Amino acid sequence: MTENQIPEEIWRLLHEHAVAAMKTAYAPYSNFPVGAAALVDDGRIVTGCNVENASYGVGLCAECGLVSDLARSGGGRLVAFKCVDGLEEAASPCGRCRQLLFEFGGNSLWVEMPEGRMTMDRVLPGGFGPSDLERVYVADAVEDLEYEEQN
Repeated sequence: MTENQIPEEIWRLLHEHAVAAMKTAYAPYSNFPVGAAALVDDGRIVTGCNVENASYGVGLCAECGLVSDLARSGGGRLVAFKCVDGLEEAASPCGRCRQLLFEFGGNSLWVEMPEGRMTMDRVLPGGFGPSDLERVYVADAVEDLEYEEQN
């Protein structure tokens, strides 16, 4: 899907949903609320917000909540994604969240970044995903078969 195939109306709707999610964020430590919204390949919109914790390392980014909402509501592939900060402006997903988005949207996921809309292959060049695991698994299985045939 190209950027032009995602209507501006969808991007506005994602922005509205991301802002609504951001307003429910639990961010008492950083005071940096974040909301995220994404379009799923079946037309649903899923959302998430950041949830902090006094033990800083166990806080959850908005993207984690969004992916949880995706799984909870039936799964699917992410098509378009937007994340906003407390000023209701586009926010960049952190590195961990870029990997999470890649897992559920792949290279073709459109992401609205502060510098504009781009596909995930630009947001996370050389992303690591399920196909990498499968490639290694298949190679290992072939090696095991070859070993068994020789013995």
